[in-house]
Amino acid sequence: MTGQSNQPAQIQLGLLLHNHQPVGNFPWVFQQVYEEAYLPMIEALEKHPGVRLTLHYTGSLLDWLEGEHPEFIRRVVALVQRNQVEIAGGGYYEPILPSIPDRDKVGQIRRLSERIKQDFGTKPTGMWLAERVWEPGLPNILHEAEIQWTILDDIHFKNVGLDDDDLYGYYATEDQGNVLKVYATSKSLRYTIPWRPVAETIENLRSLATPDGRRIVVMGDDGEKFGSWPDTGTYCWGSDGRDGWVEEFFTALEANSAWLHTTPLGEYAKKQPALGRVYIPTSSYLEMTEWALPAQKSYEFTKLLHQLESEKKENVIQFMRGGFWRYFLVRYPEINNQHKKMLRVFERVQQAGATEEVGQLHLWKAQANDTYWHGLFGGIYMGHVRSAIYHHLIKAENAADRAIHGPNPWQHYEFTDFDRDTLDKLIIEGDQQNLYFDPLHGGTLFEWDLRRSCHALTSVMTRREESYHQTLRDYEAERRQHQNQGQDQSAGEPGSPHTTIRTKEADLDQYLVNDRYRRTSLLDHFLPSGLPLKNFAQVRYEESGNFVNEPYQTHVEQDANGITVTFKREGHVKRAGALSPMPVTLSKTIFVPFGAEQLHIRYQIHNQGQARLDTTFASEWNLNLLGGGQNPQAYYRFIQGSPTAQESQNLPFDSSDEVPTVYGFRIGNTWLQQDLSFTISQPATHWRFSIETVTGSEAGFERTHQGSCFALLWPLALEAGQSWQVELRIEGRDTAALTGTQH
Repeated sequence: MTGQSNQPAQIQLGLLLHNHQPVGNFPWVFQQVYEEAYLPMIEALEKHPGVRLTLHYTGSLLDWLEGEHPEFIRRVVALVQRNQVEIAGGGYYEPILPSIPDRDKVGQIRRLSERIKQDFGTKPTGMWLAERVWEPGLPNILHEAEIQWTILDDIHFKNVGLDDDDLYGYYATEDQGNVLKVYATSKSLRYTIPWRPVAETIENLRSLATPDGRRIVVMGDDGEKFGSWPDTGTYCWGSDGRDGWVEEFFTALEANSAWLHTTPLGEYAKKQPALGRVYIPTSSYLEMTEWALPAQKSYEFTKLLHQLESEKKENVIQFMRGGFWRYFLVRYPEINNQHKKMLRVFERVQQAGATEEVGQLHLWKAQANDTYWHGLFGGIYMGHVRSAIYHHLIKAENAADRAIHGPNPWQHYEFTDFDRDTLDKLIIEGDQQNLYFDPLHGGTLFEWDLRRSCHALTSVMTRREESYHQTLRDYEAERRQHQNQGQDQSAGEPGSPHTTIRTKEADLDQYLVNDRYRRTSLLDHFLPSGLPLKNFAQVRYEESGNFVNEPYQTHVEQDANGITVTFKREGHVKRAGALSPMPVTLSKTIFVPFGAEQLHIRYQIHNQGQARLDTTFASEWNLNLLGGGQNPQAYYRFIQGSPTAQESQNLPFDSSDEVPTVYGFRIGNTWLQQDLSFTISQPATHWRFSIETVTGSEAGFERTHQGSCFALLWPLALEAGQSWQVELRIEGRDTAALTGTQH
């Protein structure tokens, strides 16, 4: 008969803190989060040498730390040298790995591994997988990049039938025979650390301890939630860093170290065997799969999930699967546009030799994940980050094209399936600008890159329904009801952003607007007489014509002077009081001069009917010049009343108004060093308004500027067989050329 072991039950805890700031985020945000979360965590670890864990810093954050706080890196080095901290690798600029070419997957991972070796004197064996977006072919790629382990969510494993009791270790998975060790981060720990009392977590871990002590419970999550997320500063760190949640937690970990061992994940993977072999389907964390669904389906999925959680039906939840991450490329044309532009630039950089000198590093920066999806913690609606991604794409493109074409001016065009939807787009590229047109959807301009300033003018978001908009409507209705009853709906303790609703201003649901078409440029409208700007901005009107989003015939010519494109459509325009619409032919001719930052546009409208046509024609443009928050560097200026009138003073780019009798106007941003002047052959009424979306983030619901819409309106009175035309001339300049100043 075998005797009972007297060894006390033990367990290991594997903590990994993922620290990241997006490429292009504001410098003050880096500094603020550094002070609120990154620095306090290192100070806490220095005070608690018995707490051992894994830290992950993305390359974009390391670059900033090296420039602004090199002493911070030295302090982390000291923790590594005393064997308290292990550093994890990953993609240098935190790309969604399945979304980028294999060559860049490996290149980005190796670059961060080399940086970690250089800065911290250690080579990472494991990595943080951006947004835990998993596809089954990754083990082969990670093997090539010399990565041995990574972390996924527990839901990845539960989808194939495993339970919590099966996840106290790591599993082996493989692709093409190449093995990768995969851990499951515990959702319960992610949702209780730091939101629940410390004693609760300690007792939970105690209940899982075993005599052999081989079990490890893993919690990998964002480092920013310790102090930088809403209401977590004092909660996590206390008033002086001595009495907050983290201090209590670290003290408890050290006090219970006889049975509770904090173990870096690479160390555990090296010493312990796998629990078994597993094959995991495509997935991400559960919330990401919610967000990837169409808006209404996402709302229904979330409601069902919350119902199952309230009923504690974890055995059902484990089989809940939302959408597929790649569906973001379907949900948002703006994300697909950015992604396909990245693939196009990748091909150009490869053609040029794929070195830093020909744009490789800028391409990698442009692969940063933060605007290739949308959910609670980031996404495509972050206008400044979205603009930064395009900035690096254009910089990479510029470097590659200089290597391919040399220093002389050049220009070419092609019809190509840019969107990968089998429908050709017209792409014009040159040393001065890129213009991407969609002939089958209104002959619209959906990408306009100015190559001198490396700015994508058309990086604008369309206002569309999001799943959380219904949550916001429900919340605001309840808030107003409580307000009418004199009740206080304010929150108490800090809560997880996954479950806590916050708003940055009241009645945000009143600003929800859904657009009928993508907010591109060169949109052709025939509008009903007397339509007010407010109705146009809020999409409360009916088109009189059938030109928006409809197919146009396309003809292209190229000569030594430039490229000329003519879009033509034979459509119809409704007449007030008439039973049948009037046949109308519209043509817009775009001339792109060779070697110049200019664009010339001529509209011609011909009344093909047998009666007089009275209508209003409008040319709509949607452009982004980083004008949110009344940014004084982004502006409109108008020439009103006569062609020789003096320009107006600067007006904010995110302002809204109607300006009659406009002969010309100027838009620009002095920080971008970009100015564009519009000259109009016939005076127009100028409408403008800020395109604002209501978006959700960890800080709460808020209005966000996504660009400015302006429309040029002309009243038309065309007799049968009569034509009308107008010309626009657009010229781009460096803002320094306007003032004579040097940069």
